Amino acid sequence: MALTQSDIDTEVSDLQDAYDKAVAEGAPVQNHPPRDYAPYRSSVLRYPKQPLVAVSGGDPETVELSGPVFGVTDITEIDSDLTIQHQGEPLGERITVSGRLLDRSGRPVRGQLIELWQANASGRYAHLRDQHPAPLDPNFTGVGRLLTDDQGRYRFTTIKPGAYPWRNHTNAWRPAHIHFSVFGTAFTQRLVTQMYFPNDPLFRYDPILRSVTDEAARNRLVAEYNHDLSQPEFSLGYEWDIVLDGPSATWIEEGRD
Repeated sequence: MALTQSDIDTEVSDLQDAYDKAVAEGAPVQNHPPRDYAPYRSSVLRYPKQPLVAVSGGDPETVELSGPVFGVTDITEIDSDLTIQHQGEPLGERITVSGRLLDRSGRPVRGQLIELWQANASGRYAHLRDQHPAPLDPNFTGVGRLLTDDQGRYRFTTIKPGAYPWRNHTNAWRPAHIHFSVFGTAFTQRLVTQMYFPNDPLFRYDPILRSVTDEAARNRLVAEYNHDLSQPEFSLGYEWDIVLDGPSATWIEEGRD
C-alpha cells in the first residue's frame, strides 16, 4: 500500500518528539540529521552502511590528479546571473540571493567556488530525469556559479523556483529551494546544502527538511527577506549565510559523523 502524507507526518512527529525528549534529558543537540532518517525513504535505501575506504594507498592527494580544477579564469560575468544566460528572459519572479561564506569563527572564506542549481518557476529542472508535467523554460537552465569576494560574499540573480512533486509518498511536494555547492581547497572537500524561502506552507510536510530535527539548525536553512537587497522594479532580495563548521554550521546534505 502506498505511503500517504499522514503516514509520513506520523513518522516525522514521532522522531521529532523522541529528539526533543532526548535533548530535554541532556542529550547533545544534533545539527545534522541521521543518514537513515526513515521518513526520507530514498535516503534509507542509499546511505553508506560500511566504513569509508582509503583510496590509492591512503593518499587523498592522488584523487586530485583526476579531479576537475577551477580558478578565476573559469568564471564568466554571466555565470552568477541566471536571467541573462539565454536569448530571452526567463519566466517567473526575479530574485537576488546574497550572503557570506563563513568559517566557524565568523571569518569570511575568500575565493571559494559556490555553485547553485534549481528548478524553474514552474518547479521543473532542466534535467532528463525530471519528467513531471510542468513546462520547461527555454530561457532558464537553472545553474550558476561564482567565487566569493574578499569579504566572503556571494551574489546571484535568478528566478524564484516553484515547488515540485517527488515520489517519496503519495502527494509529496518539496518546498521551493535552491541547491548550493561549496568547494574548499580541494575537489574532495565539496559540501552541498539547500536554501529555503521564508514562510513556505510546505515546510511541515517535507521529510528532507524535517530530517534536521533541531529547530535552530533547521531555521538556519531558511533565507531572510532583505528589502535593502531588493532592487526597484527588478527583483526581491534574500539574504542567506553559509557557515562551514561549528555550533552555527549550516546543514550539509551528506551529514556529519
